[in-house]
Amino acid sequence: MTSDLRVGDASYRIHPIGDLAPDTLPYSLRILLENLLRHSHHDQVPALLAWDGTPPATAVDLHPSRAFLHDTNGVPTLVDLAAMRDAIQALGGDPGRVNPMIPAELVIDHSVIADVFGTAGARDRNVEIEYGRNAERYRFLRWGQQNLRDFAVVPPGTGIMHQVNIEYLARVVTAENGWAFPDVCLGTDSHTTMVNGLGVLGWGIGGIEAEAVMLGQSLSIPVPEVVGVRLHGRLPSGATATDLVLTITELLRGHGVVGKFVEFSGAGVTGITLADRATIANMSPEFGSTCAYFPVDEETLRYLRFTGRHPSHVALVEAYAKAQGLWHDPAREVSYSHVVDLDLGVVEPSLAGPRRPQDRVPLGRAKQSFREATRDLKPVNSLIEHGHVAIAAITSCTNTSNPAVMVAAGLLARNAVARGLRTKPWVKTTLSPGSRVVTGYYDKAGLTAPLEALGFHLAGYGCMTCIGASGPLVPAVTEAVREHDVSVVSVLSGNRNFDGRINPDVRMNYLASPPLVVAYAIAGTMDIDLNTEPLGTGADGEPVHLRDIWPTPQQVQDVVDACVTPKMFTDVYADVFTGDHRWQSLDTPEGATFTWDETSTYLRRPPYFDDITAGPDGPRDIRAARVLVRLGDSITTDHICPAGAIPLHTPAGRYLTDLGVAPFEINTYASRRGNHEVMMRGTFANVRLRNHLVPGVEGGFTRLAGSDKVIPVYDAAMAYRQTATPLIVLAGRDYGSGSSRDWAAKGPALLGVRAVIAESYERIHRSNLVGMGILPLQFLPGESAGTLGLTGEERYDIAGLGSGPTVTVTAGTITFTTTVRLDTDREVDYYRHGGILPYVLRLLLANQ
Repeated sequence: MTSDLRVGDASYRIHPIGDLAPDTLPYSLRILLENLLRHSHHDQVPALLAWDGTPPATAVDLHPSRAFLHDTNGVPTLVDLAAMRDAIQALGGDPGRVNPMIPAELVIDHSVIADVFGTAGARDRNVEIEYGRNAERYRFLRWGQQNLRDFAVVPPGTGIMHQVNIEYLARVVTAENGWAFPDVCLGTDSHTTMVNGLGVLGWGIGGIEAEAVMLGQSLSIPVPEVVGVRLHGRLPSGATATDLVLTITELLRGHGVVGKFVEFSGAGVTGITLADRATIANMSPEFGSTCAYFPVDEETLRYLRFTGRHPSHVALVEAYAKAQGLWHDPAREVSYSHVVDLDLGVVEPSLAGPRRPQDRVPLGRAKQSFREATRDLKPVNSLIEHGHVAIAAITSCTNTSNPAVMVAAGLLARNAVARGLRTKPWVKTTLSPGSRVVTGYYDKAGLTAPLEALGFHLAGYGCMTCIGASGPLVPAVTEAVREHDVSVVSVLSGNRNFDGRINPDVRMNYLASPPLVVAYAIAGTMDIDLNTEPLGTGADGEPVHLRDIWPTPQQVQDVVDACVTPKMFTDVYADVFTGDHRWQSLDTPEGATFTWDETSTYLRRPPYFDDITAGPDGPRDIRAARVLVRLGDSITTDHICPAGAIPLHTPAGRYLTDLGVAPFEINTYASRRGNHEVMMRGTFANVRLRNHLVPGVEGGFTRLAGSDKVIPVYDAAMAYRQTATPLIVLAGRDYGSGSSRDWAAKGPALLGVRAVIAESYERIHRSNLVGMGILPLQFLPGESAGTLGLTGEERYDIAGLGSGPTVTVTAGTITFTTTVRLDTDREVDYYRHGGILPYVLRLLLANQ
């Protein structure tokens, strides 16, 4: 059934759900309901109509309205699609059938590195270096833009994908061919959830799943639990959106929301600005939820107008949301699976660290917490001491999308400079906002000069430090770390601080609001109580405390009101897909299929379709497998597949130098995801990885069964390949948390890993394992490798796949039962075919 929706002089067809959906159905599930109706999955509709807070044990098919990618996940996605075109052509099919069936938008934001910093012209120099390193990859993306239908690319230097999304790309309601329907956005980055703050349902999926939905496949998901977070009261003066999101992250990690929808409701929501909502929604992966949804309300419309959206579209969003029951009503009773309450008045200035986003530390306890974390460190004889701040970075869309915290940082810098304060010489300071709008209002407000006086020169518009593209440290700091084993710290306004992520020479990383980043750059150390101790001495010889220079909320709001305008957004995004002269001058390859250069160190045709058969092999028993690595809890995708700089001494570094790549051109793992040879060698190569098979050793090392020799993980995998030995991974809780990094599944698959046995999984990584044909098994509750006495030396047999929801594992003399984490019938099909890519290829061939 359809109906008409009149908006001014325009009329749209819609699939009405206002009268069909029960009033108690959560807002996010109402969007799922509309999606099922629009795509004729009528047999799945009753599962949502009967909602009572307890999800039924069934799956539904979600069809996104668009796919969203960035360059480091987008390049391997495009590599796979290009290889699929080759495979179809080789099998007698039409390569042109491999084409996006929905709009796919890619933002290039992950490749720029903070090589040059703290000086005028740093941004221009970093962009020049970026193009020098990545021209081949960028030419490939331009090939995709010209040869794939509905594939748009936002060129380098524009901003960070999620900030570009909320400021420009997000529709909230899509108008297409006379129809109106909710904008549902699935992206290859886990922080795609940021758009939830705008009332758009979306989340991160693996690049492999993204390829499938781009090619017209639905995403099969279990009907999730929905956790309602009721907000009460208002934030106290001095507390920022960053402090709020770190509090929520701590709260919801403790509650447990992995694999669940989170939905914000209650009277407190109306007092949360859209920018603050986006900050909260951005960190949904850090508290573990699938999404963190804020329903559409008057604040949504205000932000759409504020960012320059057309009035007619704003009117459509309002009319559609009200007609479909998607308009937020604080008094409405909604049936949630669980409810968590938060009094906003308890939020206080905070950091999170030194290794996990959920480890919130109140500012007043930061010094004590740091000392507790470093009490076992030996004193050093060095000018650079334990706890010195090596990196202070205003970075990441999490915070740079929020004018309030960015203006607060600028005002604090202005006040600090006026008092005669400066940053410490060992601190690397960078500013890398997610949009050119930020530097526009900094210039207008007169805040650029004081930030630059403290070393916060513009380094680029991109993710940079937040994703580990932090570049080199101040040389004296690097020397102290490597010669004296000094433990230095970073303070960044990002969303992740995992081991080894920010910089290989920085052991401790703290997340903080932009004004606190500036404050710690001035203090120069984490070993300070900013509530009671002075930041430094002013030009008048008097001590200057943080409270002396911290701006008031009214001062911040006055600058935002005066200096941030809709015209800034419309001007910045008027030519968003055009790019600068560097982008326009790139030579673009032609042809329906891509011509691979076998000498390339960036782009290689992947082996996924080599020797593919006409049909699936079905579930196969795994016999006489060996453990490649035995890992503990909270292993992130950064541990499995690092994104940062490639060290020269690693297998990946040696591979590239052996091919003649100069050391200064090695680049990052993230930039080389189009080359499977590099990525295989980088799997489990994080410099902070701790493999229990080699206790006391950090980094990408393991040993062969029966041997005491410590060797790189890649070398061990190749040795096992010589004897056709299948491999498994043993792990603890929360395996695969962090980024939606498909190479954290592709890499193990290419090394020969057939199964992972873990205590629990993060959602996206488990899906990625299935997508690459790796079997995710889960220990039964209360059991683990430790409780079962598994050492990793055993031979493993996994037999009886396909016979039920559990499978028996025999490890030497130990036999135990595991749960098979193939959570939907679609995932069973993917696994039978050896992964998503063979499944989709066979489907395309069958439907020619």
